[in-house]
Amino acid sequence: MPWSRLIAPIIAALAALAPALAQDRGQDYPNRPIRMIVAFAPGGTTDFVARLIADKAKGALGQNIVVENKPGANGAIGADYVAKSEPDGYTLFFSTAGAITINPSLRSDLPYDPVKDFAPVAPIARNTVLFAAGPALKVDSVQDMLALARAKPGAITVAITGVGAISHLAIELLQHAAGIKLQYVPYRGAGQAISDFIGGQVNAMSAEVPVLMPQLKAGKARVLAVAAQHRSDVLPDVPTFVELGFADVVADNWPCWHPPARRRPSSQNSMRRSMPPCATRRPRSNLPTTVSRRRAARPRI
Repeated sequence: MPWSRLIAPIIAALAALAPALAQDRGQDYPNRPIRMIVAFAPGGTTDFVARLIADKAKGALGQNIVVENKPGANGAIGADYVAKSEPDGYTLFFSTAGAITINPSLRSDLPYDPVKDFAPVAPIARNTVLFAAGPALKVDSVQDMLALARAKPGAITVAITGVGAISHLAIELLQHAAGIKLQYVPYRGAGQAISDFIGGQVNAMSAEVPVLMPQLKAGKARVLAVAAQHRSDVLPDVPTFVELGFADVVADNWPCWHPPARRRPSSQNSMRRSMPPCATRRPRSNLPTTVSRRRAARPRI
């Protein structure tokens, strides 16, 4: 995956943010390091993309972007921290669907308002959720897995990266659509989940594609399907659950940059105007379209 395609729009937005905020504050911006709050644990997709952006954006801004992980409560801890921070451009929120769209559906006591407290700039990509079988799960296809799950309800253990995470949502959708019972095992982030999955402590894992790419390349896991409307750009030979007859098993995730919403509208509009469309690759003729051909399409990984 050419990650430069993903980070170029954000670097452009960060560069455009500097004069906008300088005008708001009447001073040069930035004149000190910027903090990027990641609401999830180190080692996951969101953390990886955030650190990649932070590293590449130093040249555009002339200041370091320091990534700080504040995991917990499916992103609510990090979201609340940024929502209550000073809206001066030096504390930014980098999150996914979990903190912004899933949490409000699961909880009525959130300490932040995802609509009023943040002003999302643009999505970076669409992260596809996959279902992978570990060494101990002797199945070669989704059909084999479903047959085993129906014969032994709850016998298949599936690692997820947190309760309420997109990986959890994918499993719930699959169970409902297929009429099966899986035993999901929640972890606080991807690191320990991967370790237990590869070590055989759990039979399978639901996770975003980048989380398990090293293990897939090393042959330590087998992907049975992806929970997306279209196939992944980086796993074009892996079917979707939609293709296999489960039209509702779609759980794409998206990383997005969310500054606090209390800045002047002029600054926010400046950032939005600076976001160029991400490049997309031409879909292979013998595969379903992997990314939209619309101008604002984002790479699907």
